[in-house]
Amino acid sequence: MSYVDEIYLQVEKKDSHEPEFLQAVKEVLESLRPVIEANEDKYRAEGLLERMVEPERIVMFRVPWVDDNGKVQVNRGYRIQFNSAIGPYKGGLRFHPSVNLSILKFLAFEQTFKNSLSGLPIGGGKGGSDFDPKFKSDREVMAFCQSFMTELYKHIGANCDVPAGDIGVGAREIGYLYGQYKRITGLYEGVLTGKGLTYGGSLARKEATGYGLVYILDEMLKAAGKNIEDARVVISGSGNVAIYAAEKAMQMGAKVITLSDSNGYIYDENGINLDIVKEIKEVRRGRIKEYTAFSDTAKYVEGCKNIWQVPCDIALPCATQNEIDRESALKLIENGCYAVAEGANMPAELGAVDVFLESKILYMPSKAANAGGVSVSALEMSQNSERLSWSFEKVDEELKNIMSNIYRKTSEAAVKYGHEGNFVVGANIAGFEKVAEAMLAQGIC
Repeated sequence: MSYVDEIYLQVEKKDSHEPEFLQAVKEVLESLRPVIEANEDKYRAEGLLERMVEPERIVMFRVPWVDDNGKVQVNRGYRIQFNSAIGPYKGGLRFHPSVNLSILKFLAFEQTFKNSLSGLPIGGGKGGSDFDPKFKSDREVMAFCQSFMTELYKHIGANCDVPAGDIGVGAREIGYLYGQYKRITGLYEGVLTGKGLTYGGSLARKEATGYGLVYILDEMLKAAGKNIEDARVVISGSGNVAIYAAEKAMQMGAKVITLSDSNGYIYDENGINLDIVKEIKEVRRGRIKEYTAFSDTAKYVEGCKNIWQVPCDIALPCATQNEIDRESALKLIENGCYAVAEGANMPAELGAVDVFLESKILYMPSKAANAGGVSVSALEMSQNSERLSWSFEKVDEELKNIMSNIYRKTSEAAVKYGHEGNFVVGANIAGFEKVAEAMLAQGIC
């Protein structure tokens, strides 16, 4: 039995109740076959894959807090410190009812390779809670965040583990978390990223994941002799990633025709008016269906799955994991879509990924495509260490260079191992090789 198959069976046996984690491990290990088979004896002797699929540390804790009615609520908190071979753990905190150990392990595992691809000295981690900040008052969110950080602070630090935001964790939540960390420890340090500009945050952090997504999309299109200008773009989601991917795509001449939230999607054949979306989502924290009140040409469709039936040239899934199944992928191809780049983490099921690869459309997986956010988070860490604040233009230029280098490394790794144009293989191998080399150099730990 091959080393890859042996390790996957071990993971499947131990973690059979964790479908998202199993999906991520299977996808990564399958694409790593060429490099693992070329180094199998060495990797087996060092137990490399056994160590790589097992988190270094999992912290799970209760989070008690009091709501506005005086009732005690209890949520579950997590921090997965997956791999620190190339630097301190780095990865977001997600507050959403769907959060569980399987989802956070898959995200932390993927984060390890994504962070490696960025070229920056950061390891992989992820965390969060099943707390839902939607429809909570600011006081309730503060109470939860303070309780969450009262446990989490014991396990993080500027040179140990530096969380950031993710779904459900924006500027408000980061502020409350940072305030509690400072209050407990007495330390004013870069322990969280995504901070406000008045207390150590970085310009362009809010835009980073969406902008980075479009920068690497542009590199992929240009290498294939295509152009984003005048392309019809379907985007799912309406959070930071979706909004700023839409903004950058529009700046580069594309027409963005959809956005969505968990209830449904809007379709505007004339192109989305992003100013209206920002007012609804960023100022009022409203629902995307409110957009139709401001546009005569927009349509609102209940439910999200059918968004992938909208004819387009480019699809940018920016909502959540597994939002594109095989049927949706086939519909995208049938309707003329020639490029997909993932803004969300693992938004395509394995069957959908197979469709994209078999059809040979341009397909950039999330660990490469959405690395812009964590890259600018690492740049925020650099600014905090220097006690400096860089200009928006400097950060944006650094981001553009990082995404360009990720595309180059991904493409070169795919070619090197005989899979030219397969960016799933390329991204996984390019990210894996750096982590593997560091782990081997540091001995059994």
